[in-house]
Amino acid sequence: MELENEKEEREAALNGVSHANATVLNSEADLSDQEHGEHAAEEELEHIDYSTFSKSQFVDHLQSLVKDGNQRKLDQAIREIKPLFDELKERERTSALNRFILDGGAVDDFEYRADEFTHQFEALLKQIRDRKTQLLKSQEDQRNENLKKKTELLEKVRELIESADPTSQQFNKFKELQKEWKNTGAVPVAQNKTLWANYHALVDRFYDNQNIYFELKELDRKKNLESKIELCAKAERLKDIEKIKDAIKELNELHHEFKHVGPVPMEEKENVWQRFKAASDAVYAKRDEYLKTLQQELSANLELKSRLADEVAVYGSFQSDRIKEWNQNTKEVLELQKKWDAIGGLPRTKSKDVNKKFWSAFKTFFSNKSLFFKKLDEERSANLRKKNELVQRALELKESAEWDKAASELKSLQNQWREIGPVPEKFREKVYKEFKEACDFFFEQKRNQHGKVENEQVENLKAKEAVCAELEKHIAENTASPSMLKELEGKFNQIGFVPKKDITSIRKRYHEAAQKFTSSIQGITEDEKNQLLLENELADLKNDPMSGQKIFQKEQAIRKKISKVENDIATLRNNLEFFGRSKNADKYKEEFNGKIKEADESLKQLKQQLKLLRTVS
Repeated sequence: MELENEKEEREAALNGVSHANATVLNSEADLSDQEHGEHAAEEELEHIDYSTFSKSQFVDHLQSLVKDGNQRKLDQAIREIKPLFDELKERERTSALNRFILDGGAVDDFEYRADEFTHQFEALLKQIRDRKTQLLKSQEDQRNENLKKKTELLEKVRELIESADPTSQQFNKFKELQKEWKNTGAVPVAQNKTLWANYHALVDRFYDNQNIYFELKELDRKKNLESKIELCAKAERLKDIEKIKDAIKELNELHHEFKHVGPVPMEEKENVWQRFKAASDAVYAKRDEYLKTLQQELSANLELKSRLADEVAVYGSFQSDRIKEWNQNTKEVLELQKKWDAIGGLPRTKSKDVNKKFWSAFKTFFSNKSLFFKKLDEERSANLRKKNELVQRALELKESAEWDKAASELKSLQNQWREIGPVPEKFREKVYKEFKEACDFFFEQKRNQHGKVENEQVENLKAKEAVCAELEKHIAENTASPSMLKELEGKFNQIGFVPKKDITSIRKRYHEAAQKFTSSIQGITEDEKNQLLLENELADLKNDPMSGQKIFQKEQAIRKKISKVENDIATLRNNLEFFGRSKNADKYKEEFNGKIKEADESLKQLKQQLKLLRTVS
């Protein structure tokens, strides 16, 4: 009777331990699964600032990741790199398009050719995607194979449990099946929970059936305890690892090991788990501190980039009919882009909206600019068609023997030519050369036909030299006046062609004499002298076959000066505001007001010059 009572008590104890062990297995497995998933997610949060990478750096980085073979790193990198690489490619395309348009090209003719790095990048993407597809298929096949194998192992355990009386050989076989279960990899997620539940239930049943081997079971628990203590020690050393990513990765592996080590003695279960958890928490705390610092940096970047997005948004609605203003605003937008590129990454939850706001305005500006230059190109193309028509008519007249009639019409064509605006840059020299050659050929034939060319030109040269001499005489006698300049200017411009070899020298002499003559006029201001000199220059330009181009160049030079003076005035007025609380404010204000007044006068004169230039062009 006494022996029977002892047996019953022992069986009750064994049953209680067995059920407790199953509970430990379940709870530890659940905790480890959960934390393992969290650690894997954290590993994906490893951040690299790609914002300053060039295309070649992106290619090199992807190649190194491909060699490393870590698919998770590759997936994370591609999610961040692909949009940035596409932005670089789009900016290069936009820049190439702008250069093409500025060089006189039509938007419809533009064809962007990707560089070597783009081809390499796209080839790498295809290689990575193909490899990932193969990997996913291989992993899925392996998981299905593992499911089949683990299902077979469960059946073997069930058969073992339902076999004859427990023996030491049966226990050893069970441990082999456990080891084989542990070494079998992951299964499809949908079957994982059910599979583990069935496994734990069978393990519970097996230990319940192993009353006769209670001592052996306790020995196994002690060995498991030694293994888990060793894992605790390894986990405790992880807090000293410099790179948090490596520490998290190794901790994940330790959690995997801890999960698959069997149960430990009940009195040690909580202690060993708390020790392992404390070591894990120390690593998590270090990770959290790192993420906190990273988040602060990303938040600061968000504030800076939000400001830049607000600034560039203004340019999205910019419109103008001036090439210079478009080019100036382009410089400003590109400067904002440089600032943007110099700032690091953004919080993932905010990056999409901020990036969209900045790049939408950026692209809208360049789209509007492209439309402006397309319209400008259409106008210049229309001018080209008109000038080609004049070329064709000049070619028809070049062989004409009706000298006076043809000469009159050709001169009319030359006047029409000067009235037509600029043509696309790449055709400007060609079309002008064709027109000029046709006109020159006719007039050369006309001069040769009449046999008067050389004598007339020599006489014209003498007449122009006489005008220059008269200018120089008035300079020497100090009798220069505006009316005299107009009179001599008219005489000089009415005189015909001079010998080709003397064209440059006589024009140089005339311009130098006119400039000195104007400078020597008494009783007028410097601005009035500059006005007279400009009118003299424009009167001479009217007779130049290249007058349209030269007047255009003159206009651009004046506009450049106007822009500079306007910027100087704005700067002076802005600086003037800083002297409000200065002790010497009145002195500085007087000095700056004088400079502003002087600049205003200069601006007024430049605008008058521009107005005069427009009456000629």
